Order: sequence, then C-alpha cells, then structure tokens
Amino acid sequence: MPRQPRVTSGTEIYHVMMRGINHQNIFEEPEDFYQFINILDRMRTHYDGEGNPCGTNCIYYSYCLMSNHFHLLIRERDEKVGDTIKRIAGAYVYCFSDQGL
Repeated sequence: MPRQPRVTSGTEIYHVMMRGINHQNIFEEPEDFYQFINILDRMRTHYDGEGNPCGTNCIYYSYCLMSNHFHLLIRERDEKVGDTIKRIAGAYVYCFSDQGL
C-alpha cells in the first residue's frame, strides 16, 4: 500500500523514515553506515550550476540508522523535504549498487 501524502508542517520540521523492501537490510556492512552519513552531509548543501555552494537544502536535527531502515528529523530550507529525501535515497542506491551488493 502506498504511503499517505505528507502533511505540510508549519515548522518545516519532519520525521522521515525509510526502510528496505520487505524489511530487507539496507546497511550490510559498517562501511555502508559511513557512506550514508557522508551522503547526508553532501545533500545538506545546495550547489549552483557551476558546483559552488550557494545555500542549505535542509537541517538535520537527528538521525538513527538501523540495519533495515533509518529515521531522520529534518527541517526544510531551500528545497522541499521530499526532493531532499529523493536525492539522498538515489545517491545511496547508486553507491550501494555500485558496490555490487
């Protein structure tokens, strides 16, 4: 069943949870956790067309990484939270699949 549409927050702060399909692990090795944290750090900054930092996409208040899911407490800034999460998930899937797992 698809998730319900996100309710807009007046504070722009959201609790986001994402898990593997059929509760499969999304973090297999300790390095996967570090890779994901690195992606979180990179996705926080907004870049212009020339690759120069020019703003902040979001602010992370906390995160919890489990073997088959993660939680983020995130605040929107220059980008909608849904777009930020898509970029985070896409970057991680690319790294995960690039490792041949």
